[in-house]
Amino acid sequence: MLVVDPRDLLAVWVAGHLEAWDGTPTRPAGQDVADPTVRATWVGTWHDPHRDLQQHLRADGRYSETRGGRADAYTGRYWVHTDRITYLDDSGFWAFGQLLDGVLHHAGFVMTRR
Repeated sequence: MLVVDPRDLLAVWVAGHLEAWDGTPTRPAGQDVADPTVRATWVGTWHDPHRDLQQHLRADGRYSETRGGRADAYTGRYWVHTDRITYLDDSGFWAFGQLLDGVLHHAGFVMTRR
């Protein structure tokens, strides 16, 4: 698990691609999921039933998490590159995840797509 305060973030490199510089995203959210193949892989609802989490990745590059039945517990923007996902929460922190064999791993959550 990696969660970073924006003031502490100089750069984020994901699979050779610069995602953020000096705490600021390098491209608009949603730009990457405009590609139909990328959208088919990522956009939708991801679920970790053991930790009562639903993460909704929208086609406009926004996400919302339902935790313990509380809708919009976390909301923000996201970017994907290959099998990696980078989140910038509306409250200001950055977080990261990886898609492995159809399972999304993020901050200790193990999510499958619904």
